[in-house]
Amino acid sequence: MSTTPKNPWEAIAQPMQTMWANAMHQMGQPMPFGMPGAMPMTDMMGTFAKMVPSVPGAPQVSFDPTKLQALQQAYMKDLTELWMQGMVPPSIATDRRFASEEWQKQPVSGFAAALHLINTRMLMGLADAMQGDAKTKARVLFAVEQWAAAAAPSNFLVFNADAQKKAIETKGESIAKGMQNMLHDMRQGHVSMTDESKFEVGRNVATTEGAVVFENELFQLIEYKPLTEKVHERPFLFIPPCINKFYILDLQPDNSVVRYLIEQGHHAFMLSWRNPDASMAQTTWDDYIEKGAITAIKTVQDLTRKPDINALGFCVGGTILSNALAVLAARGEKPVHSATFLTALLDFTHTGVLDLFIDEGFVRMRELQFGQGGLMPASDLSTTFSFLRPNDLVWNYVVGNYLKGETPPPFDLLYWNSDSTNLPGPMYAWYLRNTYLENKLITPGAVEVCGEKIDFNKVDIPVYIYGSREDHIVPIEGAYASTQVLPGEKRFVMGASGHIAGVINPVKKNKRSYWTNDELPASHEDWLAGATEHPGSWWADWSGWLEQQGGKLVLAPKRYGSTKYKEIEPAPGRYVKAKASLM
Repeated sequence: MSTTPKNPWEAIAQPMQTMWANAMHQMGQPMPFGMPGAMPMTDMMGTFAKMVPSVPGAPQVSFDPTKLQALQQAYMKDLTELWMQGMVPPSIATDRRFASEEWQKQPVSGFAAALHLINTRMLMGLADAMQGDAKTKARVLFAVEQWAAAAAPSNFLVFNADAQKKAIETKGESIAKGMQNMLHDMRQGHVSMTDESKFEVGRNVATTEGAVVFENELFQLIEYKPLTEKVHERPFLFIPPCINKFYILDLQPDNSVVRYLIEQGHHAFMLSWRNPDASMAQTTWDDYIEKGAITAIKTVQDLTRKPDINALGFCVGGTILSNALAVLAARGEKPVHSATFLTALLDFTHTGVLDLFIDEGFVRMRELQFGQGGLMPASDLSTTFSFLRPNDLVWNYVVGNYLKGETPPPFDLLYWNSDSTNLPGPMYAWYLRNTYLENKLITPGAVEVCGEKIDFNKVDIPVYIYGSREDHIVPIEGAYASTQVLPGEKRFVMGASGHIAGVINPVKKNKRSYWTNDELPASHEDWLAGATEHPGSWWADWSGWLEQQGGKLVLAPKRYGSTKYKEIEPAPGRYVKAKASLM
């Protein structure tokens, strides 16, 4: 079995820690060229070389000699300037970790920050100068970014000038509080990104009024109470990602996609995935399609007695929806009139930073580990996603919570982000191989789901495709690629910001921008060249499009469910409240 680590940075932290410790020791030691704090070029390259073999698939290290010489000259120049200044350089303030005036006042802290930035630039330069294929270079660059983020002097009380000042002002109380915060986070199993005590699912998040009207071993179906006298005749079904909980689409009334849709006169339903436990250890991708999405679609049809519905898939929920539609099309069924895909991948050619982890060895390891049963722990998933942005989603909170003894402010989106889910092992292993590794979905007939050959050419319905410009999970090129694999009437819209903040952008707040272009050329770059920017939220554009798909207005239902589908419990239901567990 492969010995590839769960997280690449875990196995390669030691070289960076050693390099940092050596650099700190050398601050007071005279070097051959007369400057403390400098690492000899051979030491720097040697440390770097030790990092690379730990990255799966990386070859022997070699460098472009021209780039290497230029790097050495720039490195010496930066170190000379740092030493000759005789004071903390103001330039460190350009990095927000060292931006406060306290870093300027404390010579040791300021010097450590400046040295860290110089050494980081050198390591990044070495990654760029390394000769090899593009994926290997990208992996090494990612690893260097992880080391640099972890080794920053701001992460250590002995160097963090802000934390030292607060400790003095509070007479040590901040340090005591920091220790309490650390013990609390160790007990709960993750770093606190928000004050989680301020939130409760069903009380102040996931509060849109509704009722659970169906459930099986995979999901509960929530029917929401209409807020208008009349509704569009075609009901609307949300299919959220199974990697996270549905209430990212229903945080609080002022930023709820669900509530906004209901206010526009749509009769809305939500598929709420169960948080997998040991009883779901054998659950497959086919189960998520057949017993999940397809069952939800047909239940909404049956309950409302409508011939077709409109549906939305968000992130992995979009991939699930696309598979369900392809399976139904192969069976000669067309129960979905239109589909909305939010930051979803159908074509996995462009997968961004997540592609760094995916190769045959990694996927094979996961298949051996989970393919025949088991659960992919929520902690593994959340750790991976957090370290995609280490300074923002890891070390920022380590510094605030533990070094400064602060309690992070309440933020509903970060509470949702911390409320993680497990994944069934067989489902996860299938998904890795057939999408991220082999990208089979876009080749007609290349993969079979629920006994049917997947062929997106048969999914001939109107679709609305949304991508976020700065998305690091579903890159904008990946979101746009869906326009080239679906044959029906299409509209593509790009929003500002990232994977979540770009999507959750309420109209009333009038923030950010979105871009439209009725032409759909082969590449996103060409699409963007002809796109028009509009201020505000893309929700308004989507609402206008969806109005055309909703059908005529009819009287809103007065009660939940039907004779066949009785109300089980109030929304948001018990499935969404279950915490990740490996019981």
